Formats: sequence, structure tokens, C-alpha cells
Amino acid sequence: MKKDVLSNVHSDKLFEQVYDYLLERIRRGEWKVHEKLPSIRVLAAEFEVHRLTVFKAYQLLKQNRKVYVKDKSGYYVQPGSTLPLAAQQDPIVAAYVHESCLSEIHQVEAVYQFSKALLDPNLLPNRYFSEYVKKVFDIYPKVLGTYSTTQGDLELREALCRYFADKHHFDLTKDEILITSGSQEAIDLIARVLVKPRDTVLLERPTYSPAIDVFRRQGANIVPIDIYPDGYRLDQVEELMQKYKPRLFYLNPTFQNPTGYTVPAEQRKRIVDLAAQYQCLLVEDDPCPDIYFGEEPPPPFFAYDTTGCAIYIRSFSKYIAPGLSIAMVACRPSFMTYLVKAKSLSDSGTPLLNQKIFLHYFFSERMQQHLEKLRTALAIRKEIMEEELSATGWQWNSPAGGFNLWIKLPESTPMEGLLGKSMEQSITFVPGSICDPRRELNSWIRMSYSYLNELQLREGLRRFVSVFRQLSSGRKSDHL
Repeated sequence: MKKDVLSNVHSDKLFEQVYDYLLERIRRGEWKVHEKLPSIRVLAAEFEVHRLTVFKAYQLLKQNRKVYVKDKSGYYVQPGSTLPLAAQQDPIVAAYVHESCLSEIHQVEAVYQFSKALLDPNLLPNRYFSEYVKKVFDIYPKVLGTYSTTQGDLELREALCRYFADKHHFDLTKDEILITSGSQEAIDLIARVLVKPRDTVLLERPTYSPAIDVFRRQGANIVPIDIYPDGYRLDQVEELMQKYKPRLFYLNPTFQNPTGYTVPAEQRKRIVDLAAQYQCLLVEDDPCPDIYFGEEPPPPFFAYDTTGCAIYIRSFSKYIAPGLSIAMVACRPSFMTYLVKAKSLSDSGTPLLNQKIFLHYFFSERMQQHLEKLRTALAIRKEIMEEELSATGWQWNSPAGGFNLWIKLPESTPMEGLLGKSMEQSITFVPGSICDPRRELNSWIRMSYSYLNELQLREGLRRFVSVFRQLSSGRKSDHL
């Protein structure tokens, strides 16, 4: 192997080129978990570089938890650093520990889909929605004959400015809003614009699993921050910001996915201050702030930001109109310019018809009144799920809103077996490990109460508990 293999790797620093090259080989599985890596002397000879260069690359791999050291023995591959091998069995079951297969789980045809954190379509005012579709064509007869602007429909952006000014006292202009096709596109655009290989990104642990994949694809050094029922440990947040000088902190502080936890207002204010102090951007993902079961949640981080460090993603897909897939990004002009350019490279703008329908549908008095009915319906479904699981001995914190229960099963639970057996019974759920940047949390699962009706919830949960008990009793008999 010659030094020229490094020439196509993204970096000006030679040791970082070595790091990138070794990391890619580790991720591809050329070296297995706990396998010893080549010595510094051997790699220096192969790359035709100084030994200190390889040493610095190894130190960076160690710092980023890709390798570990055995005293006087060398460097070894850290668990969780490799991608899965080509699946020899069901790829969903085979890969769930190693990579986010949330989209694969969603594609499974199942009667009892506890994996979908979406609204039951029957809870939407569908007849009323169809009336608005007709109304939009009357108001905009040429709507199908033109594109939107890349940044989004001006009328919609102005309406959103007024909405957030009234609701959260946001100081926003139409030029500080970008309309995207769902929040996942927004996360992807932000990652492509703001994150370079080896940039440190703070992620909640656990977190929304596709976000892990997006930032990992950018080559980010992902550093987890634990989230608890009462929020974050602020000393940990400050320590990690000070130590790693992160590019951004991606967070979902309101009815967090998957935990359902909500970060209190006092912590939000303090984290905005810390972000300004350590020059760390806050990227807040807010998919369901209207789905609360008691008091309204605190305002978004953006409401407390006076320095421009907060970027706010607000999705309207999960509970307004999933078929329209409308979300927005709010940020200051210095970032917006680059986000709009990045979006222009992938499409010509979010479909104009979707934006116009959403504009007239969401801001109607009827839809705003319907939100109260949604909150009541989902609160009842949450109570049904908790009632059906009450005799299991499993642990969870009852969320004050959102779509999910984050459930702790016994440590001995064979998660791969539980996932496989559940799918055989037409049941899906989300294993906690795919929500963990470290791919741990193996005894946790996310179950959504929002997608199934009340009868389906009860029947599906009883079947799931039965599957769990059969699996557990089978394991006990194996040990007798």
C-alpha cells in the first residue's frame, strides 16, 4: 500500500487522512470487533509516512471511541465501530443493533404497528381536508402549472411568521424561513451545509435514529449527551461543549423521540447561553409540540436565542397532514443562504400544491379546534397502552405528550429473538439500540400508541406481552 491511497481522502492534514482511511476500513469490517489492528510501524511503512503520523491517527480513533488500547499489546477495534456484514438472514433482525433500520421496520406489513410514530389516519378530519383541496384549486387554478420558489411559498412563509410571533413571540422574517418536504429533509440539509468530516456533533442519547445516520454519513464525530425525564445534566452539557468544541447539538427537547421526555424552560435558557458561550449551534427538531396532555410545553430554544445560535425545525407532518409532508426551518440569514443553495441542488422547491393546501388547512379555525380533539384521543390511547402493560413489571415514564412510550424490559431480554417472534405475529416495534448513538440500550424499546385504534391497541399489546412471556419461559426452560 502506497501513500497515494491517501490522496483522495478529505483532509489537508496527513494524520487525518490516515484516520479517515483506517476508519473506513474498520467500518467496512475489514477488521472485526476486538481484532488487533496493524502496528504503528507496519502502517507507517505501508503508507510511507512517519510513525508519529500513524500514532496521531490512532490517538484520534481512540478519542472517538473507534479503537481501544491494551497495554503493551496494541490497538483493537471498539465494539459498535463496524457496519454489519451482508445479512445472511432477515436484514431487519440482522442489522438492527448496528445501523438504523427504522425505515426497514416501517416497510414491514404488520397488523399491529407499534413502530409508527404517526397519527391514525382516522383521527384526521378527512372530509374537511378534501373540501380544502377543492378550495385551493378554486383560489389558485394554475397551481399545478408552476413550481414553488426554492425557499418556499411566500404566502405560507408570511403566515408562519405571524403564527410564531403570536404563539412564541419569535422575531422572524419571511427570509428566515425555509419550507422543506418534511423534517428529515431539513436535518439532511443542515448536516450537508454545516457538518464536515470529523466535526463533533452532540446528540441526545437516545435520539431519533435517522438523525444518527445523517450525521454519521457526514463523517461527524458523534458525542452522546444523556437525556433524563427531567432533562439534561447541565454540567455534562457544559463539560462536553468545553472539551469537544462541537459544531452543533441536535436535540428534540419537547416530547422527545423516543423517550417522550420534555426539557424544562430553565434548562432551555441555560443551554442557549452555553451554546453562545462555546459557539455551538443548537438544531432543535420539534415534530409534535401541539400534542400535549396537560400544560403546554415550554417555548422552543429559538424563543430564548438572541445571538443566532439556534436553528429551529418544525414539522407539521405527523399530526396535521402526513401526506403533505410539510416542515420548516427557521434560522438567521447567515445560515439560510447556504440552506437554500443546498436545497436548490436537490429539488426546485417543496411542491407548491402541498404548501397551498397546508396554508389554508392548518390556519383554519376548524383545524385549530380539531387539535384539542387529537390531544384527547391520544391521551386515551396512551392510557390504554399503560393499562395493558401495567401487569408486566416493565418500566417507563408516562409522557406528558407525543406519540411514544419508552419502555425498559428486563436486562435478560433476547431483543433479536423478540423482534423476530413479534414480526411473525404481525407486530412491529422499535428496538432501543437503533436510537442509541453507541448502539447500546439493548433492553429498551419504543412503542407508539398513536397509529392504532383503541381495539387494535388492546389486542396488539396482549399479543405482544404473550410473545414476550413465551420467549422468556422458553429461555428459562433452556437453562433448567
